[in-house]
Amino acid sequence: RGLHRRLWTSSGRHKLNSSICLKTRHRTLSCFLSVPMANPTENLDANQPIREPEDEVEEVEELNGDEEEEEEVEDDEDTVSKSQTRDGRSSVDSTKVESLFRRMRESPVPVRVHDVIVKGNEKTKDHIIEAEVDAVREATTLQEILVASRVANSNLQALDIFDSVNITLDSGPPELPGTTNVIVEVVESKSPLTGQIGAYTRAGARSSSVEASLKYKNIFGYGDIWDGSVVYGCDNSAEVGMGMYLPRFRGLPSPFSSRLFLSTQDWLKFSSYKEQSLGLSLGLLSSKYHELVYTVAWRNLIDPSRTASESIRRQLGHSLLSALKYTFKYDQRDSYVRPTSGYAFTSSSQIGGLAPDSRSLRFLKQEIDLRYAVPFGFCNAALNFGVAGGVTFPWGSRYQNRRSSVPERFFLGGNSSPVCSLDGPSALWGFKTRGLGPNEAKRKGDDERDFVGGDAAVTAFADLSFDFPVRWLRERGIHGHVFACAGNMAKLSENEFRNFTAPKFLETFRTSVGAGIVLPTSLFRMELNYCHIMKKQEHDRAKSGFFVTFSAAS
Repeated sequence: RGLHRRLWTSSGRHKLNSSICLKTRHRTLSCFLSVPMANPTENLDANQPIREPEDEVEEVEELNGDEEEEEEVEDDEDTVSKSQTRDGRSSVDSTKVESLFRRMRESPVPVRVHDVIVKGNEKTKDHIIEAEVDAVREATTLQEILVASRVANSNLQALDIFDSVNITLDSGPPELPGTTNVIVEVVESKSPLTGQIGAYTRAGARSSSVEASLKYKNIFGYGDIWDGSVVYGCDNSAEVGMGMYLPRFRGLPSPFSSRLFLSTQDWLKFSSYKEQSLGLSLGLLSSKYHELVYTVAWRNLIDPSRTASESIRRQLGHSLLSALKYTFKYDQRDSYVRPTSGYAFTSSSQIGGLAPDSRSLRFLKQEIDLRYAVPFGFCNAALNFGVAGGVTFPWGSRYQNRRSSVPERFFLGGNSSPVCSLDGPSALWGFKTRGLGPNEAKRKGDDERDFVGGDAAVTAFADLSFDFPVRWLRERGIHGHVFACAGNMAKLSENEFRNFTAPKFLETFRTSVGAGIVLPTSLFRMELNYCHIMKKQEHDRAKSGFFVTFSAAS
């Protein structure tokens, strides 16, 4: 009917396109165009109300009156006359579509939404889908409707319960000119049960881990996703978890998630303790830039080796973690694995000790991370640099004399690239996991020491990436880079903040430089680097040489 506008997302690629089909009684003429996501309203203006097909045919017939008169002559001339008429109408339709695009670029088109029609949802509740297209109802122009339709399409795809989503704008009832009906057609997932397995390396982890997960989607028709996961690390760490996700919970505008977990972290080699946790995390707020999570967990620190240093021994035993964490994240980089332009910023604030229990850990923790990528305009070269910092401190009565909890402290180093991570100070090229910072001698052996972490940490890095002059490598994204990084930590709790001075802190900074080859994939970034340690302190675990790192975007 009349003017049709269709938007869809191609499966897997998440590429949004739009097509205009101008339909008449005799012919359909389709024109396809790609709409830039940066400014989606730039080329989307028209200036005439939607009309019924009969009106369009009348206009076509008026413009082609001669051909229509020839249809009434003798039968042997009908074929030629109709062919000429079809050609004429085709030319007129093309002219009308071009004119439509031209008018659409000139000024907004006042159009209001008459109704939202949902089709294809056999299991999913209507209100789950309609909630994602609410912004379409509030649009007052064609341009606003198209932008809102793109957002709604993306949101519906993000629910991860549909194989495809089509949004069509059709003309409204004839008695209500200037209106449109939004038709949402979905195809629910044919296989609600999905699973995946992979190997990953994250900042702060001393080795790789194998992760397997199983998801069951849309059991009750509320867009709910239930999952179970198992993670096993080569360092004997393990985690078992079960989670639930609801895109809409009791009318709240934000999704709700919960996760029950049982985890074990083995830090015997670095800090002489094992950490065991049983807890529950609740995702209270989750949007594009904001996240609010509450975590309650019963934690136990043990030392099976019985060689822990005095600082570690004082923290062994049971404790209760009851913490609320807010994270703001704004990432405008063009890639997570190889950024060549844009910037990113993240800030997380955490408060612990919200439970009225004497064993509840009371602490404040703040982390920030800033990244910026500058393109050079040749050889796809770009300079990435970043600065990250964090501080944690106990709170409560006599907080200056209190000691901070070891698991909440900062630890630097690790088998990861700082280019990918965006979660505060952590990785440093060339330094092993928990391989620098405050440390103490173990109970047995003068040469062995426990790294006990710091209450304040700062890291910085610069990374210059560039393409190789080999086409085969460029086509596969394989490129080179040179880098430099620096970082340091300090203890502030137990009145140590009185001994902190900026000159001393800067004097003990650790630094390293290097170069290497990067092999990016859609899931992780692999680096083969040669790293040279420029500056380290006594007892630091770092050395110059070749290293292979695997990094997943955080």
